[in-house]
Amino acid sequence: MGAMRITVCALLLAGATTLPAPRQEPKLVRVVMETELGEIEVELDAARAPVTVANFLRYVDAGYYTGGVFHRTVKLDPDNQPNNQVKIEVIQAGPNPERKELFPAIPLERTMKTGLRHTDGAIAMARDGPDTAQADFFICLGDQPELDFGGKRNPDGQGFAAFGRVTRGMDVVRKIKHAPAQAQRLTPPVKILRIRRL
Repeated sequence: MGAMRITVCALLLAGATTLPAPRQEPKLVRVVMETELGEIEVELDAARAPVTVANFLRYVDAGYYTGGVFHRTVKLDPDNQPNNQVKIEVIQAGPNPERKELFPAIPLERTMKTGLRHTDGAIAMARDGPDTAQADFFICLGDQPELDFGGKRNPDGQGFAAFGRVTRGMDVVRKIKHAPAQAQRLTPPVKILRIRRL
C-alpha cells in the first residue's frame, strides 16, 4: 500500500513537471509600423519599461493603430515651436480616430528609474500630466534630453516614458517629419496601415 502511494505521488510529480509554463513577454519585443511612407521597425524594452510596453502592445494587439495616423511634427524651424523656449524634434502618432474608447491611463515610468533615455530614434508615450498616457506615442529625431526626467520641456519636470527605439526605418521617420504641415499639424496626416508584432 505504501509503495503504491509512493508510485502515485511520483507519477503526479512527473506530470507536474511537464505542464507548460505561463507565457511571459520576452524582454525585447519587436514590432513593425507599416505607414504609407514606408516601414519603421521598433524594439520595445519590456524588461526596463514593462508597464509602458504592455500598454502599447495592448493597443497593437487590439488593432487600434490600424487606420491610425502620424498627425504631428515638431521641428527646430523657428515658426514650428514659437511658444516653446525648450525646443525638441519629434513626430507624434495616435490610434484610429474612430476608436473612441481607449484603455485607462497608465502610471508614468520615469527615465530616472528605467534608464531609457530620449536619444535619437527613441519611442515614448505622449502625455499631458503625469500618469495620463494612453495611446499616443512619439519618436525622437536626435537626442532630446529635455524630455527625460528633470528636463525642462514640461513644467512638472517628470519627463516622458521612453520604452524602446527604432532599429530600422529612420529614413521613414525623417520623411514624416518633413511631410507637409501647418505649424505642427501634418496636412494631411500620414496614415498608419497597421502595427504588428514580428
